[in-house]
Amino acid sequence: MPALRRADLDPDPITQFERWFEVAAEAAPLAEAMTLATVDGDGAPDARMVLLKGFDRRGFRFFSNFESAKGKQLAATPRAALVFYWRELDRQVRVRGTVERLAEAESDEYFASRSRESQLGAWASPQSRPVESREALDVEFGATEARFAEAEVPRPAHWGGYLLEPKAIEFWQGRVGRLHDRFLYTRAGSDWEIQRIGP
Repeated sequence: MPALRRADLDPDPITQFERWFEVAAEAAPLAEAMTLATVDGDGAPDARMVLLKGFDRRGFRFFSNFESAKGKQLAATPRAALVFYWRELDRQVRVRGTVERLAEAESDEYFASRSRESQLGAWASPQSRPVESREALDVEFGATEARFAEAEVPRPAHWGGYLLEPKAIEFWQGRVGRLHDRFLYTRAGSDWEIQRIGP
């Protein structure tokens, strides 16, 4: 890949992310996959893969069960980090910031766009909690399917969206000899400061 130069960067990291994301969507399978890192009650890090479901000037959106491990962790410590890695482009984006729940109307709108199977799964799965067996989970799914057989599936109160408002965003471009190009955007009031940092 070509070098990443300061002159190449947009002053706004969201615009810069949009440029990279558009390229990644063409080059990489599941470009929206990202690692979400949180901390538990003891301050120990925890991480898992989730899907980016939109971004704009406010930040980055994703959805989950509020009663899951990540939901409980975000309720206790509403800060998180995201990592995108697009191997095909040898590019990485790291994001850190504060997290808040989306408005219910936004969560309702996204939930309504999901497949019926995914909607039913949001009701049937006790995410992050022990289940007796796969068979027990299938039985619960069947019961949920029967419950809503004649109706649209509403969004459960325990499921919805999050917005990560970025405080820092780093763009990483791989280079030969591990002398990678890295640029860090950090909040400076309503603007952003940009610094090249060492690889």
